Amino acid sequence: MATFEIRPVAGESTAQQLFDEVDTLLDIPVRSPRSAAWHQFRQHYLAMAGTVIFLTLLIATLVGPLVYRVPIDNMNFSESLKGPSLEHPFGTDDEGRDLLARAIYGGRISMAVGVTAMLIAITLGTLIGAFAGFYGGIVDILLMRLTDTFLALPQLPLLLLTVYLFRDPLRAVFGPIIGIFLLVVGVIGVLNWMPVARLVRAAFLSVKEKEFVLAAVAIGSSNRRIIFLHILPSVLSPIIVAATLAVGAAIITESALSFLGLGFPPDLPTWGRMLYDAQNFLDIAPHWAIFPGLLIFLAVISINYIGDGIRDALDPRKTA
Repeated sequence: MATFEIRPVAGESTAQQLFDEVDTLLDIPVRSPRSAAWHQFRQHYLAMAGTVIFLTLLIATLVGPLVYRVPIDNMNFSESLKGPSLEHPFGTDDEGRDLLARAIYGGRISMAVGVTAMLIAITLGTLIGAFAGFYGGIVDILLMRLTDTFLALPQLPLLLLTVYLFRDPLRAVFGPIIGIFLLVVGVIGVLNWMPVARLVRAAFLSVKEKEFVLAAVAIGSSNRRIIFLHILPSVLSPIIVAATLAVGAAIITESALSFLGLGFPPDLPTWGRMLYDAQNFLDIAPHWAIFPGLLIFLAVISINYIGDGIRDALDPRKTA
């Protein structure tokens, strides 16, 4: 009786080799979406550098006054307009006040303005864009025409006029510091929600026809539940990116207001206010303007790089 021997054909895998390949594939770690996004973010070296710079600035503004205990209003006219030194690393202003201490204190205000104004702009833009994209029809038309109207307004003149008209009444009600803070962040936030609204509207239009949304409609979920619990979590990626960029834009806007003399009062330093105070001394004390200008530059560019990194990390085509 003839016997047959099964031999592997050259170029083909044996059963054991196939099992080994399957085991190898099963041993490959599968990243969660959060882990994949973090891995992609770490590959963006500019975003990582921006994160380090921004965290350094943030920690310096929060912890700096506890380490560098120099009063921001300690005047010493014998030390006026001194350049950087070991005693005064950023130099002094025309009244002999230490610029490093004022820059640390002013960073708190500038960053607080940036974050608070961003929250106002993101909240308004997200709500308006969500309702416009979800309901469509006349609601969409009215909300988008409102958005177009705000986009057509000359923002800087309107910003200056609003601050000029309302700063004294708000100061009288809330005090000189809180009043001007509420006014500045409110005006910046109200005048910068429009790009976010358009972005969220476009995202809602693309998501609301997907199967999971139609299933939620079919089981009788309310519109509010569908908007905030089903669609909105699915479109958070572009909102987060827009939020990071809005912080930098708000810091620049506050600096411009303070530079024009319509921001915070002179006794309350911000980076923009320091630039405004230094403009008459650029020829004899350039350090007075260089350091706050450099801090604004580092804060804004680091936030922009972080936004770029988050955008790439949340891109499904790159994290897949």
